[in-house]
Amino acid sequence: MPEFLKVITPREASVRFAQAYTPRPRGTERVSLRQAYRRVLAADVVAPEDLPEFDKSTVDGYAVRAADRPGSLQVIGEVEMGRPPEFAIRLGEAARIPTGGMLPEGADAVIMLEDTRLRDERTVEATRGTVQGENVIRRAEDVSRGAVVLHQGTRLRPQDVGLLAGIGVVEVEVFLQPRVAVLATGDEIIPPDRRPAPGQVRDINTYTISALVQQEGGVPQIYEIIPDDRERLLGTLQAARATSDLVLVSGGSSVGEKDAVGWAINAMGKPGIIVHGVNIKPGKPTILGVVDGTPVIGLPGHPVSGMVIFDVFVRDVLRAQTGRTPPRDLGRIVQARMARRVPAAGGREDYVRVTLEEREGTLWAIPQLGKSGIITTMTRADGLVVVPPGQGGVAEGEEVAVELFEP
Repeated sequence: MPEFLKVITPREASVRFAQAYTPRPRGTERVSLRQAYRRVLAADVVAPEDLPEFDKSTVDGYAVRAADRPGSLQVIGEVEMGRPPEFAIRLGEAARIPTGGMLPEGADAVIMLEDTRLRDERTVEATRGTVQGENVIRRAEDVSRGAVVLHQGTRLRPQDVGLLAGIGVVEVEVFLQPRVAVLATGDEIIPPDRRPAPGQVRDINTYTISALVQQEGGVPQIYEIIPDDRERLLGTLQAARATSDLVLVSGGSSVGEKDAVGWAINAMGKPGIIVHGVNIKPGKPTILGVVDGTPVIGLPGHPVSGMVIFDVFVRDVLRAQTGRTPPRDLGRIVQARMARRVPAAGGREDYVRVTLEEREGTLWAIPQLGKSGIITTMTRADGLVVVPPGQGGVAEGEEVAVELFEP
């Protein structure tokens, strides 16, 4: 029976893979603002104008001069929304102004309605003084014309799209989304719309992996389930590689006689397999390969293993292919206490699924123990705790870092 190549640490596997393949975007395109959400900028965005383009009020009240002291002010007019005032404010004068209204010339502050008393239609009493700039957003206070507002590599969030709209940018240059072939292998695998016969299982991996690809900005290209047939597998992988930026194949990466993914990768082209076997739990039978410049990754057939290996090896490749600047870990890692003891994983780096629960102000990580084929250990979990090899497990009550799943 064939054996794994030398099983290596996840760190060493990442280094070897990086030496064989450097992910990068394949090109750019221009898209409209309506299509820009979650796309990655291929160039810095420079503001073509100020935001706002005029001084405006942040409250309903009266536009005044801050030099005026509390007391009576003459009301000389009212600011209308969407129109520039046709009057100026002098000392001793005020003008009614709504939230968002443009300050008249001469005004440098706004006093809130709550701090005034209207004596008659032409006179208002200010019950307190103001300071220059109070309740006012100054011209260009948000964005100055010529400033870089969003940098290349930014994956656009809702607030980023709103900013672009606010400065009149209606098209942006973005990186092309990587095309990712997703294949499942195995005689026992059937589509999810069919009832399994004894010994058969529905295809979970195609759908979990495709969703993960979409989560990272890739476009999954889903292939039919490939039976345990070497030549058919080879032909399908060759076709997938020719039209994809990344090939992900689940199952068939172990060492049984029918596990042909490794054979097919080496048969397709050079350099072939870079890593076969990683000292990780779950996910030991992982294959990292490159064929004529295209990465081909063999994911273990168990659903949990496949998702964990995607997180460890595939996610960063996809992010680099999208052109995305590596996101900060802020907000993705939380500290918690382990709710019960987790034994050592026999010398392997262990990825423990956990659910978070708050008890009397303390965050606890509850292990979701189960085989790597139990998908509900992932659906119940909020994140992963990485237990390094040789640590001897995690004691009950020990503080751990939990890497949260993407929401």
